Amino acid sequence: MSVRRSATPAKQVPLALDLLLAAALGALQTLAYVHTEAWGLQCLCIAVLAWRAATASVGRAVALGWAFGTAWLLAGTWWLFISLHRYGGLPAWMAMLAITALSAFLSLYLGAALGAFAGWRSGRPWRDSALFAALWLLAELARGVIFTGFPWVASGYAFVDSPLAKLAPWVGVYGIGFVAAWLAAWTALALAQPSQRWRGALGSGLIFAALALASPAPFTQASGTLSVALVQGNIPQEEKFANEHQAAALEWHVGALLAAQANLVIAPETAVPFLPQQMPETFWPALKEHFSNGRTYALFGVPLGNDDAGYTNSAVGFGPGQPEYRYDKHHLVPFGELIPFGFKWFTQLMNIPLGDFNRGPLRALSFAVNGERVAPNICYEDLFGEDLAARFNDPATAPTIFANLSNIGWFGNTIAIEQHLQISRLRT
Repeated sequence: MSVRRSATPAKQVPLALDLLLAAALGALQTLAYVHTEAWGLQCLCIAVLAWRAATASVGRAVALGWAFGTAWLLAGTWWLFISLHRYGGLPAWMAMLAITALSAFLSLYLGAALGAFAGWRSGRPWRDSALFAALWLLAELARGVIFTGFPWVASGYAFVDSPLAKLAPWVGVYGIGFVAAWLAAWTALALAQPSQRWRGALGSGLIFAALALASPAPFTQASGTLSVALVQGNIPQEEKFANEHQAAALEWHVGALLAAQANLVIAPETAVPFLPQQMPETFWPALKEHFSNGRTYALFGVPLGNDDAGYTNSAVGFGPGQPEYRYDKHHLVPFGELIPFGFKWFTQLMNIPLGDFNRGPLRALSFAVNGERVAPNICYEDLFGEDLAARFNDPATAPTIFANLSNIGWFGNTIAIEQHLQISRLRT
């Protein structure tokens, strides 16, 4: 039996106005990554996008998805301008152009997904909402995996304080995004058809209610008690790698590490801004000896390597009766830590120290601390749940604690801090 599709009222709206609406929705929904109580706002924005795409031609749907995605990424990652311009030294116009180009390129996936949705939709809300969610999922996976992946502000991270967060142990951040897109699209498409309105609204409401009332799964269980001291130097980013400030930064961090009264003391990414061979000859052995003969374990960020072997963004651990522990960052940041093929000219324009690191192993060992297995990850590595999951292949060595060592100073006092907090919360 053939299914008659609904009319296409989107053609009655000027294209420019439709694209402006899509861009506004894409930008507006990023508020939920900072104000997590506003997760319903993201559902609303996705619902309106699904409704517009369901009434559009294939070409217009591609444009709508691209406009939504570009505004989404621009509003969610505008703070990259600070690292590229203020600290990287790029001209303001070039930094802004780079962020816009990155957002526009990565949004091609969502544009293609919505184009496919417009071409394959059947006119049945239940079936079309599942199609929309599946294509939404594919677009997010493509953005998060292809070309090293950039899953920052993936839709699921907006739901850390919503009932959907209870699904995280089973389906992860991408699965939460799929469910949110499905429920939003189902509600919007059902409301657009008078005979289906009650089903969409009632069905979505019941699912959210069931999740809200459900008990969280006991996936995370306490394995012991560990006192932890976190050390964070109040050092402006522009001073951290300046020669005249490095000695003071090193002295402060080392003093804080040595004075800590806890089972484990942790300092952030590149807390020690020197290579070990750049330090006084007796410094590194003395630091290691202090923790080897005491009761406190230390884990801190430091660059390692040399010109011949290359450099790594690393974390080093010292502890009583233990050999020196080392973790090398595996998932490197393109342009900041990894130079993509053909883009060396671009990174040479920036003043970012040690901008081309070697990659560490995927299945890194954990740092043993009083019977716990502390698994370091550095900066935005905690976006990549699939990488962290690889450390759980052997239950005997699986992590009991994640320690994310970050230097968010590269992005100033911006929404990047709150966004990363929500990412880390959902990852745990």
